[in-house]
Amino acid sequence: MKTLNERTLKHSPAPGGQSALWSRREASVSRALYHYTRIFADRAKGAVLWDTQGKRYLDFAGGIGTLNVGHCHPRVVAAIKEQAERFLHTCFHVAPYEGYVRVCEHLTKVAPGNFPKKAVLLSTGAEAVENAVKIARRYTGREGIVAFNLSFHGRTLMALTLTGKEKPYRDGFGPYAPEVYHSPYPYPYRTPAGVSADKAGAYALERLNELFEVKVDPKRVAAMIVEPVLGEGGFVVPTPDFLPGLRKLCDRHGIVLIFDEVQTGFGRTGTMFAGEHAGVVPDLMTVAKSLGGGLPLSGVVGKAKIMDAVSPGGLGGTYGGNPLACAAALAVFEIFEEENLLKRAQAIGRLIEKRFKAWERRFDFVGEARGLGAMQALELVAEPKTKAPLPEDIMRSILDQCADRGLIILKAGLYNNVLRSLAPLVASDQEVEEGLDILESVLSGLRVKANNGHRSSSVKR
Repeated sequence: MKTLNERTLKHSPAPGGQSALWSRREASVSRALYHYTRIFADRAKGAVLWDTQGKRYLDFAGGIGTLNVGHCHPRVVAAIKEQAERFLHTCFHVAPYEGYVRVCEHLTKVAPGNFPKKAVLLSTGAEAVENAVKIARRYTGREGIVAFNLSFHGRTLMALTLTGKEKPYRDGFGPYAPEVYHSPYPYPYRTPAGVSADKAGAYALERLNELFEVKVDPKRVAAMIVEPVLGEGGFVVPTPDFLPGLRKLCDRHGIVLIFDEVQTGFGRTGTMFAGEHAGVVPDLMTVAKSLGGGLPLSGVVGKAKIMDAVSPGGLGGTYGGNPLACAAALAVFEIFEEENLLKRAQAIGRLIEKRFKAWERRFDFVGEARGLGAMQALELVAEPKTKAPLPEDIMRSILDQCADRGLIILKAGLYNNVLRSLAPLVASDQEVEEGLDILESVLSGLRVKANNGHRSSSVKR
C-alpha cells in the first residue's frame, strides 16, 4: 500500500508555479494564511529542508525560530517515539505525569532570578502571554497592562491587543481588550527628529513616564510586557539603558515586569534568554517556540509568589504541557548541555554578523545590520539618507530569489523591509556560509536607482 506521501506528494510539480499542491491549497485553505515561500516540505534534517521534488534548501527560518536544535534532532525524535509508545495524552488536570513536572523543574532552574520560581505549561506563545497577563492581574489586583509599539505577542484577543503593529495583525479584528496601553520601543535606527540613536532608550522611557501622567496612573497598572529584542518588529535591539529603566519603573510602582522570550529564548541570542544581556531579571517570563523542539509547547515561569496568586483551576488547558511535547522539551534541554548550543549560537552569530556588517559597508541599500548572537538582521532601504524602506514587492522578490537558489529566509519589521536569520543552532559553519553566499548573490543583483526624483528598485535575475 502506498503511503500518503507517495500518493499525494511524490509527483507534485516544482514549487514556484501553479503546482497541483498550490492549487489544492488555494481551493481548501483560507487565504488569510501568509506564505514566505511556495515550497512544500517533504523532509528536513538539521539545518536543511527538501521539497517534494527533492530540491535542497538551507533553512534560515527554522519554523520562525522554533527549531534551534534543528529539524528532527535524533534525541528529540527518539524521545517522542518512546513517549508515544507509553501514552499520548491524559490531560495534566486528570492524570498528571512526570514529564510535565520535569519540564517545569528545568524551567525554574534556567530562568533568571535568585528567588523561588514556579511554572505552568501551555501550548502556544499567545496562550503563554494571555496567562501571564491573567497571573499579573490576579497578583496585583490591578487591570492595566503596558505593551510597546512594534511588538508581537500573538493572535488571540489579549495577545493581539498587546501587539504593537496594526497591519496585518490587528486590521479589522477590533474591538480589542480594554485597559491596554502602548508606549514607544527604542529603535536606534529610526529615532524621532532630534533624538540620537544612543538616546533612543532615554526617549522611550520619557514617553513611558508621560503615559503614566496623561493616560493611566501607574497604580492601576498590573504588568508591563516587553520583548528584550523585537522579533516580528524587525530584530531591533534596544539601547542598554532601556530594560534596566523598565525594571526600575516597575519596582517603583509595584508593576509586574514580563519578558516575552517566545522568539528570543533558548539560546537564540547567545544566552539562554535575551534579557540576560541587559542583566535584568523579570518577574514573569513567557517561553515557547524552541522549547518543544518543533512540537507545540509554551509556558510561563517566574516568581513563585506571583505564580501562586491564582486559585486552583484558574490556569490550565486540555492540551497544555502535552506528554509528547514535554518529552521533546526534555530532549532539548539535554541537547543544549551536551552540544553546548549557547557557545554555538555565539559562533554562528559572529559568522553572520561579520558578513552582514560587510554588506552594510558595501551596499547602500543596507541601512543597518543589527542583532544579538544568532538573531541577526538586515534592514533594507531604498534611500539611505531618508531611510525610506525598500518596497515590499522588492522584498518579496528577494525572498523568491533566495528560495530559487536554495535558501529559505524571512522578512519582518514595521515596513516588512528587514531580512532576519533564524538558522538552527546546529547548523555547521559550512551550511551557514553557504546560505550567506546565496543571500549575497541575490543582494549583489539588487539595483536601487533614482527615477525622476523618486527611488525605484529591481532585482536582477
